[in-house]
Amino acid sequence: MITKHKNNLQLTNIEQENIIFSNVAQIIEKRKFNVVSAANSQIILMFWEIGTYINSVILGMERAEYGKKILSTVSTKLVANYGNPFIEANLYRMKRFATVFSDMNTITDLIPFLSWSHFCEVMRIKDKQARLFYAQDAAERQLGIRELRQQIARKPFERQQIANTQLTENSKVPFNVFKDPYLLDTLRLKDNFLEADLETAILLELEKFILEFGSGFAFMERQKRVIIDGDDFKIDLLFFHRDLRRLVVIDLKTGKFKPKYKGQMELYLKWLDRYERKEGENSPVGLILCTETSRNQIELLELDKAGIVVAEYWTNLPPKNLLEKKINEILIETKERLERRKLLPNVTFNKKINYFIEDDEIDE
Repeated sequence: MITKHKNNLQLTNIEQENIIFSNVAQIIEKRKFNVVSAANSQIILMFWEIGTYINSVILGMERAEYGKKILSTVSTKLVANYGNPFIEANLYRMKRFATVFSDMNTITDLIPFLSWSHFCEVMRIKDKQARLFYAQDAAERQLGIRELRQQIARKPFERQQIANTQLTENSKVPFNVFKDPYLLDTLRLKDNFLEADLETAILLELEKFILEFGSGFAFMERQKRVIIDGDDFKIDLLFFHRDLRRLVVIDLKTGKFKPKYKGQMELYLKWLDRYERKEGENSPVGLILCTETSRNQIELLELDKAGIVVAEYWTNLPPKNLLEKKINEILIETKERLERRKLLPNVTFNKKINYFIEDDEIDE
């Protein structure tokens, strides 16, 4: 914000100089950013146009090997005239870029916020919805390359899809709100911890926890006291989701999910709906965090119709290869479960689950 001048008689020469310098510097920095942003956008559009053109030419050739040979020769000439951005490997990236982001409108919305390196990272993701999820997330939160890589490695999109498999068409819980499992590796817990330890750790690392929890959540209260018929109850953690405009209850359990947790959570949600929900807000929803989720029990109890989701939490983030293996196992399990559900009478499940495989290298 440009500083307004006070009455010149009230300012010394040095103060006036400092204000003028500060305001001019702000103008320069703003325009420099706009110039860099505009240049970045034009470069990415250029790469997209080159990739689109190369794809059309190569596609029209009868022999694929001949097309590769031509691309290598063209690359050599381009590098001689325009430099290293046009090496053969990057031309293949441009081809891939134009293939996976075939709609120019999509990249037009993203290029003001993402660099070419960002696009190279998300191009590794084969599933279209997952790729767009990570690209939009990086743009919205202005993630750097390292942060984007970490985000992809943590697989929030895939875990969101696992959580969505609990939800049906009649669910009171909105899709894409929760993830499963939660990777609470930042909380520095000892091996044998209690629920109180988990609450304390979450409060100490609340900012990191909320980032793992998802965007739109605002912390409200810990151990909220609820009195029903003279009996005291305490809600572990209470959040408010700004976009969904609803309270979110989190109940922490250091063990396997038990059916009685459903009744306890329903009690909290009904009390909040009656006494805490404000005009214009939607009904509260609940998340039960356990170390084990008992997926068959969750399905049979139809928790989602009561506005409840159950998710696992892991206090240590496993190595990437083990995490991917675990995520894939859960996805296969949930896919099989949904196929079995289709065979049951009078049961419908129309939501589609998407899967993707991440390459180690960009296809060339």
